[in-house]
Amino acid sequence: MQAPTTTMTDGHELPLLGLGTYPMDDSEAAEAVRGALDVGYRLIDTAASYGNEAGVGQGIATSDVPRDEIVVTTKLRGEHQGYEATLRAFAQSRERLGLEYVDLYLIHWPLPRLDLYVDSWKAMIQLRDDGLVNSLGVSNFTPEQIARLVDETGVGPVVNQIELHPHFVQESMRAYDAEQGIVTEGWQPLARKTDLLAQADLAEIAEQHSVTPGQVVLRWHVQSGVVPIPKSSSPQRQRENLDVFGFTLSESEMARVADRPQARSGGDPDTHEEF
Repeated sequence: MQAPTTTMTDGHELPLLGLGTYPMDDSEAAEAVRGALDVGYRLIDTAASYGNEAGVGQGIATSDVPRDEIVVTTKLRGEHQGYEATLRAFAQSRERLGLEYVDLYLIHWPLPRLDLYVDSWKAMIQLRDDGLVNSLGVSNFTPEQIARLVDETGVGPVVNQIELHPHFVQESMRAYDAEQGIVTEGWQPLARKTDLLAQADLAEIAEQHSVTPGQVVLRWHVQSGVVPIPKSSSPQRQRENLDVFGFTLSESEMARVADRPQARSGGDPDTHEEF
């Protein structure tokens, strides 16, 4: 069982569902990543700030899945923004991961107060040109911030990973990404720390398809053109999360999933600071 893929604008393939690893430690990440690869996951997401890149790398190294079949994502943390700092930070991430190259490298947050994300982006372009990174993306960026990257470097991201779930559907951001040919990835796709999966309407839809409420929500992401990155260390839950490509939600069901109060639970990209 594997997720289908989409071709990003740089020509590289991206699975339509991945494994998130926050807030796993190294030991948990190693076991979860190895198990997820065995189940069929091919997109693994981590970040320097998660503190588990070594564990993710260990999980990859001890799996029987060939390296070239795995899309590994990591992210630049805020304290390492800036041109030279980004180059050093990437070298450290690559060493912790134990990989010759990283498939997808993201700026984790824009941190506009620092005004260094363009310099970081220029360093990432250099890493891509040096063959150390395949694809470049951002996380938690607004349209204005993405436009600035393009205006000042001529290179846009192929991915924008943002908070996205039925309680925060981000219609305008998704529309912008689609217009620019950017793949939208969704972090916290199951609205962690809410009662979303216990709500009766999702249970009704799940029963109609003989699936779980979590599978309904992840299917909603996929049909919305979003690549969800659910975190799970449970082998059973990993299999359930990946098994969302065998049924289809109707238009009315899609609308019901998204018809709920809207609220951001994470940071605002214009003000949030992550170091």
